[in-house]
Amino acid sequence: MAAPLGKRKSLCARRGSGAAYEGAGSAMQARELRWETLEALRASSKGRLKYFRHSDKDEDILEGCISPLTLTSYAGWVLDRMTASSAQAAVPSSSAPGGAAPHTDPTAQESSASACEGPAKPSAAARSEAKGSSDPGVLEVNQEVLPIPPVSKMAKVEGCIQMYEEIYRMKGRLCLCFLLVDSGATLWCFWHLCILQERLRQRQEQQEQLVRAAYDMAREQLKRFDEMKELKRRQEIQELREVMEKSLKETQGQQEKLKEEHRHRAKILNLKLREAEQQRQRQEEQERLRREEGQERLRRLYSIQEELLQLNQQIDPNYKHKDLPKIDLSAYSNRGNQICGLVSGLIRTTSERGFPSQTDVANTEQALKEMRGLISRMQQEIAAAVEEKKRRDEQEKKQKQEELLKKQQAEAQTPAPAQPSGGKQQKEALSVKAREGTMKWYQQLQDAAAQCAAAFSAMSSSKDSEVRKIRMELQKAVTIPVSQISTIAGSQLRQIFDKLNNLLSGKPVQSVGETVLVTQLPQGLDFVYYKLAEKFVKQGEEEVASHRESAFPIALVISGIWEMHPRVGDLFLAHLHRVCPYSVPFYPAYKEGASMEEYQRMLGYLVQDSKMEEEDHFLKRMSGLIRLYAALIQLRWPYGNKQGTHPHGLSYGWCWLAQMLNMEPLVVVTATLLYDFLEVCGNALMKHYHVQFWKLLLLMQEEYIPRIEAITNVGQKASLTRFKQFLEESLQKKDIPLPKGFLQPSFWRS
Repeated sequence: MAAPLGKRKSLCARRGSGAAYEGAGSAMQARELRWETLEALRASSKGRLKYFRHSDKDEDILEGCISPLTLTSYAGWVLDRMTASSAQAAVPSSSAPGGAAPHTDPTAQESSASACEGPAKPSAAARSEAKGSSDPGVLEVNQEVLPIPPVSKMAKVEGCIQMYEEIYRMKGRLCLCFLLVDSGATLWCFWHLCILQERLRQRQEQQEQLVRAAYDMAREQLKRFDEMKELKRRQEIQELREVMEKSLKETQGQQEKLKEEHRHRAKILNLKLREAEQQRQRQEEQERLRREEGQERLRRLYSIQEELLQLNQQIDPNYKHKDLPKIDLSAYSNRGNQICGLVSGLIRTTSERGFPSQTDVANTEQALKEMRGLISRMQQEIAAAVEEKKRRDEQEKKQKQEELLKKQQAEAQTPAPAQPSGGKQQKEALSVKAREGTMKWYQQLQDAAAQCAAAFSAMSSSKDSEVRKIRMELQKAVTIPVSQISTIAGSQLRQIFDKLNNLLSGKPVQSVGETVLVTQLPQGLDFVYYKLAEKFVKQGEEEVASHRESAFPIALVISGIWEMHPRVGDLFLAHLHRVCPYSVPFYPAYKEGASMEEYQRMLGYLVQDSKMEEEDHFLKRMSGLIRLYAALIQLRWPYGNKQGTHPHGLSYGWCWLAQMLNMEPLVVVTATLLYDFLEVCGNALMKHYHVQFWKLLLLMQEEYIPRIEAITNVGQKASLTRFKQFLEESLQKKDIPLPKGFLQPSFWRS
């Protein structure tokens, strides 16, 4: 086997040397064959595939590297064509005939394998690292940088071509060896080729293992990298969460602190508000108590005033008992009037101020106590005078008995001569010159008043305690508001009017803490009408007589009530004419059979226990009544029906004045009443009647005053002088000023 084998090797060497000579000529052919090979490869189905250098869809790149290498059907044809050109260079390089294949450079195989593996796609780890890195040629694995050389499509193809050329070159060498050597040599070459293929397979397996190891390592590193990134992300999230929780806790702490401060401030404010509310409630309670106490004190003052007036009526300054000629009650009357005036002034002052104080109540109670003491002393004086009279009567009786005994003794001794007796009786009577129509009107008013009094006479004489209580409450509901009329404020005057109007209209009103209603009794309305008219006249006798300015507010209330309730006006005139007949006007005549007391009462004098009031007191009362009447005819309630006429206007005043001038004057009375009437109502009559009024004044001055002078004594000329002076000034100035106390429009805004 050795000899033939040596022969074959020498033969191959000779052929190889011959082929070397032919290599230069066939270099061009080899190059053309390469291009033909390239054209064949390009025309194959593999060559028509499209390769993407940078493909995003690289999930199966590592699978191509791991799969075993396979040769196409064109590999034999390429190897056969390349054998002829490379056989010459391959033979000299081998030192033995069978050493071509065994001494093949393993680096060529590695390069072939790497060239074959070169076109394979990168692994998934390399792909993921390449995507995450900014440089596509650098791979970070456990902080190691692995450079990845850029491989182009042409380079990959060129590598495959060189590998295929090398394989065909080796095949050509093998075929040449097979031709030169015998069958043993052929087996040896086949065995060597098998070894080479086994090495290639082992090398391929090693490469596959390396690729798998690299793939596994890259995948593990990618996994570690992802875990590291996830850890960092979680740490960052945890840190951010901790920072947020810390800031949230701080914010919650600040909020809790602010809430606590807010609660503290709210608590302080609530305490302050509660204290302020309690203070306000205490002040309101104190104000309510003060108002209630003030109202109670005011009611106490009114009750004291009413009791004082009732006690004062018990004092008659003109009381002259026929059996007690030395009794003079004028001092008691003057003091009683002073006490009543002081209390009235005190009530008026306290009403202006608001509510009376405890001192005012104490003063009025002291005045009431003094009035009671005054009445007690007066009664004691009267009782003492009665006792003195009894004693004197007994003494006189004894003296008369003694004188009678002496006369009887004297008559028994000497008879007494007859004595003529004679006497002159004088009767004086006043003539009434009023017109028949006026007297008829006067009588109608008196009859209406009598009928009204008869309507509630059963109620007045009732013994039922409940009826008597209601009657007293109704009387207080009338008398107390009328007693409160003053010139303090228009609002207060309107309240008094509303109270009286509501009472007369059947509405419930409050009086001395009780609710009063006229419908509580069947004759309650007649009783209230009568008592109200009587109280108005009483105010003229007492209040207007003492305070002349009070005539205007009282007249305003009368006018408003008269307009709303005409029956009250008729009853007022009836009471006024009965108390003051000069307001009709007429002079009552003396009737045969009537006593002197009855006649004095008809003239308007107050007579009590056969004692007539003094002239000054009588003129003062008449003056107050005429002033009230003069104020009434010119005033009208401003809140009534302005379209209607005055219920008793200036025309009645003009008729009264004309009738007074057509009647015989009375001493002092006529001059006093004319002066009071013109002083109060002269300005209104002047504006309404103009020239006719001045003619009437001139008639008074020229004709009527001389008639008054003719009947006036020297000691009675005071009122006449005052009246003459008033007429002279009025005619000289051609004007009569507004009366003192006249209510201006500003009064109703107070």
